[in-house]
Amino acid sequence: MSLSDLVRDVKANSSKFINEKRWVAGKFSWQEGFGAFSHSRSQLGTVIRYIENQQKHHAKKSFREEYVELLEKFAVDYDRRYIFNTGEE
Repeated sequence: MSLSDLVRDVKANSSKFINEKRWVAGKFSWQEGFGAFSHSRSQLGTVIRYIENQQKHHAKKSFREEYVELLEKFAVDYDRRYIFNTGEE
């Protein structure tokens, strides 16, 4: 299965689930697009620690800021106009 097909299915099924459970006011939907980054197996511990400490980490740096840093670190071309529509810059 391609990554884009997997993300499409996860977004569709999770949106349906969230809306059926009425976990948010109004209709929940994911924004368009996605980003995916991979790491080698040797970095598994680092990735696990990152996930475990994400809440504390994002108190210092927004997810958007971190995402842009990853795009730049991995030399991914992007247009800032299309990175998250949060009003944050």
